Amino acid sequence: MPGKLFLVATPIGNLGDMSFRGVETLKQVARIACEDTRQTRKLLHHFQISSPTLSVHEHNESARTAQLIEQILSGDSIALVSDAGTPLMSDPGFRLVQAAIAAGIDVVPIPGPSAIPVALAASGLPADSFRFGGFLSAKRTQRRRQLEETLEDESTQVFFEAPHRILETMADIEEILGAARPVVIARELTKLHEEFLRGPAAEVRQQLAARPAIKGEITLLIGRPTKRTQSAGEADLTAEVQALIEKGVRRMDAIKQVARHHGIGKRDLYQLLEQSDSTEK
Repeated sequence: MPGKLFLVATPIGNLGDMSFRGVETLKQVARIACEDTRQTRKLLHHFQISSPTLSVHEHNESARTAQLIEQILSGDSIALVSDAGTPLMSDPGFRLVQAAIAAGIDVVPIPGPSAIPVALAASGLPADSFRFGGFLSAKRTQRRRQLEETLEDESTQVFFEAPHRILETMADIEEILGAARPVVIARELTKLHEEFLRGPAAEVRQQLAARPAIKGEITLLIGRPTKRTQSAGEADLTAEVQALIEKGVRRMDAIKQVARHHGIGKRDLYQLLEQSDSTEK
């Protein structure tokens, strides 16, 4: 009879967040597949778990998958963990899970910590609808394209970002989504120096830029587009679009630029301008 593949969530910082079920599962399996054996051994030592480990990361996952599937089919149960949080959330393991399902092996999730719901819950941004985009691209052109795709999305956007790139990313957000777009930086979640920076994109970027260094794990959340409803605001937006058109910018490009600057959807701005034109007529 084949064993099972357990997907065990591990703490994202505070070891006290490890579940009882997770500990018991790691104690009982024949092997623990993990990203970095050195990192996982710290967790295992803390909870006095002696199960052997095997590294499974992006560079060897294909080869390790065949080995682990064979072991599970022979009757052993295996646990998969990431360095922190829930496996497969921007971490290795997808090939292994796919292969286990294809082989008819039971895949059993052991729930626990994940930076995504933790950051979202404490962000102060709407949590009724959100989109997780993984890590933003390290390449500027591709990263800007990812951000452009969120221009009119009404969901809260959640990304992971590296500390050495966060200022560049914040500058892109300010330019593409607008200086007023609500943003939250959740840093070092559940750890000693846990921190939340909340506010308009421009203000959050300025706070980060004033620091001598930016360190730690970062979860980036981007709020919904700002809605402009005041008549005076509408007049200002119309004037900005018209000013660009008079400078030779095509109308749709002008609408796009103004929408970006103010952090509103270009479709919303287009409809506002159409309503304004029909009123004047």
